[in-house]
Amino acid sequence: MAAIAAIMIGAGVGGCSIGRNEGAFARMEGSDVTGSITPLVPAAGPEPTEADLVFARTAASDVLTKGGKDSSQPWENPSTGARGSVTPLANAYSEDGRTCRAFLASYVNGRSETWMQGAACKDGARWDVHSLKPWRRG
Repeated sequence: MAAIAAIMIGAGVGGCSIGRNEGAFARMEGSDVTGSITPLVPAAGPEPTEADLVFARTAASDVLTKGGKDSSQPWENPSTGARGSVTPLANAYSEDGRTCRAFLASYVNGRSETWMQGAACKDGARWDVHSLKPWRRG
């Protein structure tokens, strides 16, 4: 019994302390974000160029052709410095007699990052991206 009491006392007076007006969790004022955490809302930045979208569409076609579960395909446009990756989102579905699949693509250019949503359908052995637009929640 004395050992349990010693452990409880040690835990109560241990190295961590909470001030009078502080809770167990730190509060963040305004839009303060640490350097290691990316904000949930993407920063407004430059829109993808058509050349950037060509690289993103090619990566989407490649990753869907490979067909691996939980796979991603990086892409980069050396002319603009834009880059990102494409990740299939769900299982294939049928649309107008074709096999189709949705995906999410990241777009990073300089310090801005945004997301695009897309869909592609299989045209023979190759996947043809038929939509790629800015991602909107819900």
